[in-house]
Amino acid sequence: MVKNAKQKLLGRFKDLVELMPPQALMDNVHYENTVEMIDRLMAAGKLSKGQELYMETLVQLVEAYEAQHHAIDTTGLSGIDALRHLLTENDMNASDLARLLEVHASMGSKILKGERSLTVEHLRKLADRFKVRPELFMA
Repeated sequence: MVKNAKQKLLGRFKDLVELMPPQALMDNVHYENTVEMIDRLMAAGKLSKGQELYMETLVQLVEAYEAQHHAIDTTGLSGIDALRHLLTENDMNASDLARLLEVHASMGSKILKGERSLTVEHLRKLADRFKVRPELFMA
């Protein structure tokens, strides 16, 4: 379990590293602890630059671990494919996506066409809305 899971997250990268140093994930316990920290960061709201960098570091470690230990054949599937599927399942369109992400109306369509990338903030909003892990949209 992550140390002091109830404590407010620190804002500086250095302080977060002291709380839970990012390192190669060697087992499921370390993996679960890292996912728990990512979840805490995702739930924290607006992140500081240090928190964003720390979360991105942890997400990369989780992705590497999952690719090696929990690989699922997603040949031909992308994060955009997953997003399109979720939008369809929720009777949403590109305009609804733009409203959800709080971006200009044309951005929803551009994201779905792969012309624009999702930001960390977009990933957080999508994960919250669809109750999935943000990594789903990163493939």
